Amino acid sequence: QEGKDPRARSSNAHRRGGGRRSMGKGGSSSTQWAAHATKPAEVLAPRDDFFWDASDEPHASRRRQILAAHPEVNKLMGHEWRSKYIALFLLVVPQVWLSWATQDLAWPAYLFVAYVFGATITQALFLAIHELSHNLFFKRPQANRYFAMVVNWPIGIPYCVPFRGYHLEHHKYQGVDGVDTDIPSRLEGKYIRGPVSKTLWACCQILTYALRPMFIKAQDLTRAHVLNWASQIAFDALVFYVWGWRPLFYFVTCIFLAGGLHPCAGHFISEHYVFPHLDAVQETYSYYGPLNWLTWNVGYHNEHHDFCNIPWSRLPALKALAPEFYDNLAVCDSWVGVIWDYIVRDEIGPYNRVKRDAPKALREDAAALQLLKTRAKVE
Repeated sequence: QEGKDPRARSSNAHRRGGGRRSMGKGGSSSTQWAAHATKPAEVLAPRDDFFWDASDEPHASRRRQILAAHPEVNKLMGHEWRSKYIALFLLVVPQVWLSWATQDLAWPAYLFVAYVFGATITQALFLAIHELSHNLFFKRPQANRYFAMVVNWPIGIPYCVPFRGYHLEHHKYQGVDGVDTDIPSRLEGKYIRGPVSKTLWACCQILTYALRPMFIKAQDLTRAHVLNWASQIAFDALVFYVWGWRPLFYFVTCIFLAGGLHPCAGHFISEHYVFPHLDAVQETYSYYGPLNWLTWNVGYHNEHHDFCNIPWSRLPALKALAPEFYDNLAVCDSWVGVIWDYIVRDEIGPYNRVKRDAPKALREDAAALQLLKTRAKVE
C-alpha cells in the first residue's frame, strides 16, 4: 500500500508488533475509528475530524486483565528512591552550571551546547516533573510536589503545578472532549495541514502544550500555583542578581529547542497520535529505543498508562512480566522518524487523536460545579 501511493513517504518510524494486531487482550473495542485503519483510500487523505470512540479508554481494562494474570506486578509499584539524586545531580545542577558556562560562547557554539546538552536536559527535567506528578520520587505526595518545584527551577518558567493537574486528568479522562487538554484544538486541526504549517507547528509545539490548556480548561488558582510562581521568581531573581540575564535567556532557549525539532520531542507525537497506515487499532504507542535512557523511560507509554504508579525504572520489567499484552501492539521505532512522518504524511495531523464524549457522571459533576460557582458570584 505505501509503496504504491506517492504520498506515503514513510520513515518506517512505526512497526507492528508480533504479527497482526488483535482486538483481544489489551485491545480497544472501538468500531467507529477502527474502520479508518482498514480503508486505504480514506487512510491516506487528510482528516477533517478526530477519531471518535464510543468505548472507554483502553488502559483501565488492560490493567485489570494484567493484574488478574500477573498479580506479581503489584510488587513493581511504588517510588524509586534513586530518582531524586539523578534529577538533582545529573539534571538540575548541570543545567544551572551550563547556564553560567555558556554566557561568553560565540553563537554557533552556544546554540550547539544549548541544543545537544541543554535541550536534552530540559526534556529530562520535563519528564522528571512528569514522574513527580505521579508521586514516584518520594513516598509522601507532598514531598513530590515540593521537589517538583526544585526540578522546575532550571526550566525558568513556573510549570510543575499546572502540569500536574492537567496531566492527571489526561490519565483519568484520556481523550475526553473538553477535559483532556493533551489533544489538539479544532483550530490546530483546521489550519495545521500541509508540510509547511506542520513544520512550524512541530517547531513551536511546546507553545501549544503550554497555551492550549488555558483556552480549553483553565485551572483555578490554588496555593500550590502561587508557591510554584513564588519559588520560581525567587530562583530567577537570584540567578539574575548573581549572573545577569544571560542564564535566564539560556533556560528559555532550551525550552524552545527541547519542545521543537529535537529527537526527544518526538515523544509528544508518538505517544497518542493514531497512525492509520499501520492498520493498528490503538490510541497509545510505546517506543523502546535508546532515547529512553535520557527521558525516564517515557517511551514505555502503554505500560505507563496501564500502571502510572510504577516508576520509570521498573516499566521494562512490567513489559517483560506481561509480554502477551504488549508484544502484539504496534510500536514506534524512531522519535525522529515520527516527527518526519507527521510532517510529510498527508494522513497524519492534529486530528489524528482519539476523542470520546465525557461520561455522564463527569458531565453531571461539571454542571453541579458550574452551578455552585454561579451561586457564589451572585451571593
